[in-house]
Amino acid sequence: MRRPARVVVITGASAGVGRATAVAFAREGAHIGLIARGRERLDAAKREVEAAGGRAVAVSADVARAEEIDAAAVEIEKAFGPIDIWINNAMTSVFAPVTAITADEFKRVMEVTFLGYVHGTQAALRRMLPRDSGAIVQVGSALAYRGIPLQAPYCAAKHAIQGFCDSLWSELLHDGSHVQMTMVQMPAINTPQFDWVRSRLPHKAQPVPPIYQPEVAADAIVWAADHGDREVWLGGSVVEAILADRVAPRLLDRVLASRGYSTQETSEPEDPERPDNLFVAAPGNYGAHGRFDTAARRSSVQFWLVRHRQALAVAAGIGMAVFLAWGRRNVLT
Repeated sequence: MRRPARVVVITGASAGVGRATAVAFAREGAHIGLIARGRERLDAAKREVEAAGGRAVAVSADVARAEEIDAAAVEIEKAFGPIDIWINNAMTSVFAPVTAITADEFKRVMEVTFLGYVHGTQAALRRMLPRDSGAIVQVGSALAYRGIPLQAPYCAAKHAIQGFCDSLWSELLHDGSHVQMTMVQMPAINTPQFDWVRSRLPHKAQPVPPIYQPEVAADAIVWAADHGDREVWLGGSVVEAILADRVAPRLLDRVLASRGYSTQETSEPEDPERPDNLFVAAPGNYGAHGRFDTAARRSSVQFWLVRHRQALAVAAGIGMAVFLAWGRRNVLT
């Protein structure tokens, strides 16, 4: 039996993780506000949502512009009513060494990938706080904790989101608010971003293995919106990266200096003239998946354990009680 239709807003909804998440919510019958820049992909995402059983309104907006995001929220609520869940997901980046990235490029990545989250969060809070209900999901990354070479702008933006969330979590607690916020720290995902992010690498960029399908990320986002955890880590590689950085950051520096370049490039030469999405939407009707389907995993054992942790804790408790009872009986006899 389906739950009552929820109103969900997703930024960066026209492709990749955002599009997969829209479809996942659509299967629940949700009413979804799709926000992105490219009209062609937005319309395609809207059709996919409706085919999956949801309803959608598609709004073309640049998350770097706060006024456009607030106007999009107004339009979505006018169509569907109060927003229940807001998911910040839009991103852009530049693949290159720090010395090859211009000041304007750094600024633009921060405007989209960090300030876009700020603008989305503020738009959501303006609507959720007066009702004292709602959930905000920030799509993060293991790179919010551990920067890697050739992705300094993106890593900096994800670190900034983490700091922003730390502040806001404390403020929501101070105010006794029932608005929930969760940050989902993602592993490498098979999305089209590796074909449209600006790159100065000699070869085509790739996600650092292990790679997961965008539907795995979408399932984690839907779950996070319902459970209100402070953070959700998706995939064993995320757990390893975050914990390794806490325990031995200098050793990790050396590992990344040795392996962090080769693992982010394929053997195919990059086309320096191809369009990118840094300042304008890249052309083409990209879907949720990138070009790494054959290498991408369709599930995560680590996240299965997170989702079933309560049942596993109960089972462990029962098992311990049985073991202790068995041991006591054998001692007494």
